[in-house]
Amino acid sequence: MIKIEEKYQPIKDDTRSFDIRFWQSQGDIAIFEAVTEMLNDYFLIRGKNADEFRLQRSIESFQKV
Repeated sequence: MIKIEEKYQPIKDDTRSFDIRFWQSQGDIAIFEAVTEMLNDYFLIRGKNADEFRLQRSIESFQKV
């Protein structure tokens, strides 16, 4: 069963505490999946190629200089 959380408040009272608590409770995988969906939507709306995002490119080596 999926748990749905909602919060209604005036826009002027936006403290974002609900958003922070919600996304922290979802975990890393859910956050990255949501970001991927938003990026797909953004690229589709803009008519751009969404086959490979910069975030998905692999890093071959990472070193301190």
